[in-house]
Amino acid sequence: MIVCPNCNHQNPDGAVQCEACYTPLPATTNCPNCGATVQTDASFCGQCGFNLQATGSVKGEEQTAAPGTVAVAPTQQVSVPDLIEPDPLIEPLPLQMSSPAPVPQNPSIEAAAGETPPAPLPAVGSEQAQPASPAKSAPHPTSQTRLQQQTAKLLHLQTKMDIELPQNLPIVHIGKPNDQIPPDIDVSGFPNSEVVSRIHADIRIEGDAYYIEDVGSSNGTYINHTPLPRGNRHRLRSGDRIALGKGDLVTFLFQIS
Repeated sequence: MIVCPNCNHQNPDGAVQCEACYTPLPATTNCPNCGATVQTDASFCGQCGFNLQATGSVKGEEQTAAPGTVAVAPTQQVSVPDLIEPDPLIEPLPLQMSSPAPVPQNPSIEAAAGETPPAPLPAVGSEQAQPASPAKSAPHPTSQTRLQQQTAKLLHLQTKMDIELPQNLPIVHIGKPNDQIPPDIDVSGFPNSEVVSRIHADIRIEGDAYYIEDVGSSNGTYINHTPLPRGNRHRLRSGDRIALGKGDLVTFLFQIS
């Protein structure tokens, strides 16, 4: 693929001008290291990073030092005495368990010893707490989003007739009846159809994009009064004017709805 320097559009190999903005494309060559396609004025390969302008190899830089260099003697190891752990500043006191404080005897409490004590209240967060109610399931959506499928058609300007492009074909052939490639859009019934070749042009459908390409017609294909070189593709946009042959005698208007 050849990337346009003006709009960054990826064009097929061999194209001489950008199919999106009609900017002339730079000349390309192959990288001598990996074979990737690069521009002739590039300094480095964008695929493997090979230096395209270098005259020598840089591997010599990785060679070892020349003989005669002074070797640095290893440094002598210095023995370090072991560190002595200092004594603690304050001697820790032993931990003593404190005995529970005696409960003072109260005559009134002893008199009521035979009564049944009240039941303790349950603590917050205990097992006796009321269980949370189960979460309610989210309702299912009742309506679904419907994808709108666009349709493309050609308006014949001389007869004001609409021709809808087939949606189940990746390539739509335009021409007149023949024994090699039967046309999907037959223009033999239109006025001045003698300027149209039997195998004239193709419209390729890639996703939501439409491309037109001249496949070797005798009188050429014109987009907005500009000739389309053979082998180049043009991305069609709504409102583009397509003329099959010279003289603007068989003309269509590309529309998307």
